[in-house]
Formats: sequence, structure tokens, C-alpha cells
Amino acid sequence: MKNRLKVLRAERDWSQADLAEQLSVSRQSVNAIETGKYDPSLPLAFKIAALFGTAIEEIFQQD
Repeated sequence: MKNRLKVLRAERDWSQADLAEQLSVSRQSVNAIETGKYDPSLPLAFKIAALFGTAIEEIFQQD
């Protein structure tokens, strides 16, 4: 699954660790999601979308 997480994070000048802390996940989880190695659970995807104030579909797209 493609995503814009890295771009959205960079726009806010957040490190992976900053984002991980806000989402209550590890930095490694954020890295795995950004690189497409891991797709977030639906509850985590909703949490990410809420944090960035956008719809899930605007962050995550099917390959």
C-alpha cells in the first residue's frame, strides 16, 4: 500500500520518533509503514488520519 506519511510528517518537521510517540507505536513501526513494509491496522490508520486532520484515503492508496 502506498502512503504519504513521510511527506506529511516532513511538512510538520517531525522525526519518525516524534510521530511514533504521538501514535504510541515504535519508531520502527513508523519506518515500516512509511516504506510500505507494513500496513497499519484500521484503528491505527484512523489515528494517523485524525492526527493529520485528513481522510484515510488521502494518506493511504492501494498499489
